[in-house]
Amino acid sequence: MDATDPDENPAQRSDFWKYRTRDPVAACRETLSMARHPDTALLYACLQADDLDGALQAGLMAFPAAAGDIATPQQAARILAAQTQVRRAWDARERYRARAVRLARRAAERDARRSPPPAPDGTVALPSAAAAILARAKARAAGQAD
Repeated sequence: MDATDPDENPAQRSDFWKYRTRDPVAACRETLSMARHPDTALLYACLQADDLDGALQAGLMAFPAAAGDIATPQQAARILAAQTQVRRAWDARERYRARAVRLARRAAERDARRSPPPAPDGTVALPSAAAAILARAKARAAGQAD
């Protein structure tokens, strides 16, 4: 074994020190960006068979937008169209969930405004109009008792 052989001595590889001298997060991102692209033929076959779940598992959303070098124009167009369709569906689902949360919050606020707060002594609180009528009747009754 030769100590200068790059396979035996990682320090001799040209990219070894590049990742040791920079920000480790940036190095990790660069390594991930160098990872190979999803298998174009497998993605295209899944999409042709209408197997969207299989295409997602095969890396549909990781397929690069500028994929002219790894796919034929027909394959790239079909894959990118499916990517756009899935992204729109996911966005619509998020909007639907946000709307449901917003409507539930509004309904809870509306219900809180409608129902009067419970009386501190445990009796049922009267609506304000009924309380005013009762107060006038009590005042009249007190005036007649004098």
